[in-house]
Amino acid sequence: MIRLNCPRHVIAALTIVEFLLTTSPFAVRAEDYPSKPIKLLVGASAGGTTDTMARAIAQPLSISLGKPVLIENRPGAGGNLAADAVAKSAPDGYTLLVSFTSHTINATLYPKLPFDPVADFTPISMIATVPSLLVGHPKLPAADLKELIALAKAKPETLSIAIGGIGSSLHLAGDQFKIMADIQVLNVPYKGTAPALTDVLGGQIDMMFISLVTGSAQVRAGKLRAYGITTAQRQPSFPDLPAIGEVVTGFESTAWFGVFGPANLPTNITGKLNAAIVAALNDPGMRTQLQHEGATPAPSSAAEFAKFVKNDVQRWAPIIKHSGARPD
Repeated sequence: MIRLNCPRHVIAALTIVEFLLTTSPFAVRAEDYPSKPIKLLVGASAGGTTDTMARAIAQPLSISLGKPVLIENRPGAGGNLAADAVAKSAPDGYTLLVSFTSHTINATLYPKLPFDPVADFTPISMIATVPSLLVGHPKLPAADLKELIALAKAKPETLSIAIGGIGSSLHLAGDQFKIMADIQVLNVPYKGTAPALTDVLGGQIDMMFISLVTGSAQVRAGKLRAYGITTAQRQPSFPDLPAIGEVVTGFESTAWFGVFGPANLPTNITGKLNAAIVAALNDPGMRTQLQHEGATPAPSSAAEFAKFVKNDVQRWAPIIKHSGARPD
């Protein structure tokens, strides 16, 4: 350390700062990281789309970094339990969050959160985007989307739509669809996608929006009828299925999934994690795997993802307020 001709009290202060920077548990050098297993916290149950995305990225991340990458599911409060745990964790790169669209929705949906969805996190990279399907029970007397909308208009507030989570992107996709199609359909809220799907499969509820990742198998098995997909264009996995926007002009709704660390994650660790995630997502095998699941790989720089998160909070705010959605 260069002293120059500084006063003694300045030298003392600089010495203390130097000591803290070099001995702090957060002063991790990129070449030393990681030295132990990394935890990926997921604010959703095992088997859901967020969990699927986390597990898809965990294996290549582990290979790249040379340490185990463990998945820890902490469902509850729309993903807020896992997010809060990461926000309050040490910024050392060993506790990370795999989150989804609810991260930015919750900024407006919840009047008070124990963390700031933007300020208390370090965005590392987006993983993928995933559209959803509008599906219904096969016995519903509507063969396609036009007939479904006509049926809903002929019998307002008679058809029902399951909501797997209040304030979720799927819930808001349903409200957006009802507004843009000018139909009145009854919302039936559930404590998760699984029970909602069970009742649609059983015919107790008429329809629901469901992630392409979790809904494709049921459609292919003939247990659900798909009415449309929420992307702007048709998807290769369902080439004969129209985009909802072909019938309801301008409709589009896609969920995103990404990796976060706590605020103040050192730049060198953020960069190392980002490089490993981006490399994994650009691998042809990984891209094929995600596309087979119905996801579109979306690697990004940390700066790009941070900008996206801020903008997404603002994008969802008016939609949430218009919907009148309230947390469970």
